[in-house]
Amino acid sequence: MTKTMVKSVKRGDARREMSSQPWLHQHGREIQKFGDVRQFPLGLSFDARGYACQRLNQLLCDTAILYALYKKHHWLVRGPTFYQLHLLFDKHAGEQAALIDAIAERVQTLGGIAVGDPRHAAEITHIPRPPDGCEEVPAMLSRLLEAHEIILIDAHEAAAKLADMGDDGSNDLIVSSLIRTNELQAWFLAEHLVDTPLVRA
Repeated sequence: MTKTMVKSVKRGDARREMSSQPWLHQHGREIQKFGDVRQFPLGLSFDARGYACQRLNQLLCDTAILYALYKKHHWLVRGPTFYQLHLLFDKHAGEQAALIDAIAERVQTLGGIAVGDPRHAAEITHIPRPPDGCEEVPAMLSRLLEAHEIILIDAHEAAAKLADMGDDGSNDLIVSSLIRTNELQAWFLAEHLVDTPLVRA
């Protein structure tokens, strides 16, 4: 560091160096392990919060993978329905991205650690991995529908259990946001797989 970048500043008896140079390549210790839950004054038991974090993280991972699947198909879709599906997939991806943020923030609100690394999400997700290449459009739609149903089955079960445990906030998030969004998106996708004539009945 040059003398022009660093100057000494006197604060009482202590002297410290001041610089506008960022401190790069820092590593710190892990201050909360994944799966641990901190105590927050939320009026919920430790067991309820721990269970909610576990279930929400599963939904978070599956939602993150569904988001990525929508983006993959948004980029790779082709054929006569390209334009409408290109736009639809991107719209659905944006709605899934909003869910990701809401679920992750709920986990943090409960004192847990939200899964934030896509490699971690890939280890936990229940959604099957697609091929690395491009599938035909009906297969893309079917794959997305399967992912929605996996999430919805898990969401219904989690919401009911969380309601029994008194976690109204997590139940509300799952029912009002996650379930309703996924049900609506599944409807939009499923209607594209109905084989109807375009011109004559």
